[in-house]
Amino acid sequence: MNQILCTKLEEQDIQTRKKRNWFKFQFSISMVIITILICFGIFYFYRLQEKEKISNDLISNYNIYRLYNHSNNTNNDALQDNPNALFGIIEIPKINLYYPVFSNCSEELLRIAPCKFYGETPDVNGNICIAGHNYDNSLFFSKLSTLSVNDFIYIFDINDNKYIYKVFDVYEVEPSNLSPIFNYEADMKILTLVTCNNLNSNRIIVKAKIE
Repeated sequence: MNQILCTKLEEQDIQTRKKRNWFKFQFSISMVIITILICFGIFYFYRLQEKEKISNDLISNYNIYRLYNHSNNTNNDALQDNPNALFGIIEIPKINLYYPVFSNCSEELLRIAPCKFYGETPDVNGNICIAGHNYDNSLFFSKLSTLSVNDFIYIFDINDNKYIYKVFDVYEVEPSNLSPIFNYEADMKILTLVTCNNLNSNRIIVKAKIE
């Protein structure tokens, strides 16, 4: 009888040790995963801060250029010929947005700041289209979807002229829908802002115009 009891106790002890070891294994795996996620989060945050710093440096250099250009009354042909030239500054007070805008668009430039990918200049009729990444935080065009009709958007060109746009539409389209770019009245000055909706892969569109 005692032998049977001892055998059962040994079996229970073995099962207990197995469960304990399995729990330790799961705990170790969980800690490794958590550590990896934390490291990834720190790296991602660092990269975003780095992009923000580059944008701030661009704004500082751009403002210096505008001051120099204005005081010396020089033309901006040299700047416009540069593939990394700046189109101007975009400011949206409602969402605390203030960034330089590149005159050209590429994946590399989009990682640094918003980019103009269609249109001319604010002083002529047409549709100026600017794209910016959505990082799902406060950077670049992440808060574009929170804009509403009648919100204001300011564009400053390289000659320090300020253009005031008023939002008249906010909506989404599928990535293949190019109507926000090409559908506009030729005698109007339109601004189109574009970013991604990371939840459904659609494009968030903000349309504004100079009144």
